Amino acid sequence: MAANDTTPLIERRSIDYIPEAERHGRLLSQFTLWMGANLQITAIVTGALAVVLGGDVFWSLIGLLVGQLIGGGVMALHAAQGPKLGLPQMISSRVQFGVYGAAIPIVLVCLMYLGFTATGTVLSGQALGQLFGVSDSVGILIFASVIVLVTVLGYRMIHFIGRVASVVGVIAFVYLFSRLMSQTDVGALLQIRHFSWSSFLLAVSLAASWQIAFGPYVADYSRYLPSNTSSVKTFLAAGAGSVIGAQVAMILGVFAAAMSNGQFAGHEVAYIVGLSGTGATAALLYFSIAFGKVTISTLNSYGSFMCIATIISGFRGRLEVTRLQRLVFVLAIVGTATLIALLGQHSFLGAFKSFILFLLAFFTPWSAINLVDYYCITRERYDVPALADPNGRYGRWNALGISVYVFGVLVQLPFISTKFYTGPLVAALGDVDISWIIGLVLPAALYYLCAKKWHASVPDQLILPVEQDSAVATKTSGAGRAAAQA
Repeated sequence: MAANDTTPLIERRSIDYIPEAERHGRLLSQFTLWMGANLQITAIVTGALAVVLGGDVFWSLIGLLVGQLIGGGVMALHAAQGPKLGLPQMISSRVQFGVYGAAIPIVLVCLMYLGFTATGTVLSGQALGQLFGVSDSVGILIFASVIVLVTVLGYRMIHFIGRVASVVGVIAFVYLFSRLMSQTDVGALLQIRHFSWSSFLLAVSLAASWQIAFGPYVADYSRYLPSNTSSVKTFLAAGAGSVIGAQVAMILGVFAAAMSNGQFAGHEVAYIVGLSGTGATAALLYFSIAFGKVTISTLNSYGSFMCIATIISGFRGRLEVTRLQRLVFVLAIVGTATLIALLGQHSFLGAFKSFILFLLAFFTPWSAINLVDYYCITRERYDVPALADPNGRYGRWNALGISVYVFGVLVQLPFISTKFYTGPLVAALGDVDISWIIGLVLPAALYYLCAKKWHASVPDQLILPVEQDSAVATKTSGAGRAAAQA
């Protein structure tokens, strides 16, 4: 805990290992970070989609909750890796894909971050435009400038923003719920129950994809916790914050869409703020919407920076990234996302739905492979120094991990239903998209069976950089080197 007083405001490290002496933070910050990241307008819109696209209120709420729990469990299992490894999430993919091969899923992760940053920037631009009386485009540019600043400052500032955002979000959502309850008969909406598998599974998929999409970077924000932090408590803190925050926001979205009489789509921010009336209250809500987006958009930008640095370091053989390089990367990432937001701001809702559902085809197999390997095959026994060595234990390309990943993507194609692509089996299933279930279960089972037989050598225990030259850990280091030579 003493490290809190000496850790600089501007983060010094990037994708390199976090030594024990620099570890700091508490589990409460994991809860507040993910609560704040989810109590925001994009989550409201995601929940509203379940109704906008044909579902009733009751079954949409149930479906969203089921999706939160499934996807949140996957997300939280990734979060628990952070304190043990002291590394960003995607670096650990080199164990399953190879030092070079890990670039394959990482490139797709970068595209995901750009998409989420851009869509979040659209909504924030709407809020800032209303707040300051400027155009949405100017609001987008203002918001992008804030994201650059917070992302460059790094880990501590992100957690600080998360704590503030969680407080602001709770206050704003309590007020919005009270206004919503006073303007509509919630009981009557809940009595309308027309169950259909397609609408129910759409709601499940919306929530599950929302949570699973955090998987590639959730450990980035737990990696500074002390290594002896309980994995179970990390799982619960991050998972509970994310699930509770997202479900609350999506519930509001469901009710708002149900009572909007078709006025929600295309005017999401204005409609939500309109629940409160006008004047100073509306201005405060516009501010809370924009501030709530700061947390998640910063997470996306910071995650993009981590991914790009991981790709470059894999081929360059180094893990260090200078502060100037960080600034250049962040400016390029946020600049690209801002350009996408400016060009696509008028067709947001439909594109966003297709985007987040289509992403499942690429990230559920990655999550399945990473989690099965970490918890069932290697059982947390990673050789961290070897992650930077293309000639080391994990090699340049891991044919097993890459092959299962490609299989996991391809096996979903017949079951995908989005505007980008619709599989041949979707119609036979009543237009129900079950691709994300296929993408989790089949790759996980295949990787487990194959890895038990053909996995590369696994260390006897976790090997960390600080242990190799530590006199205190001579025995551990010796065992690690012996395992590496085996």
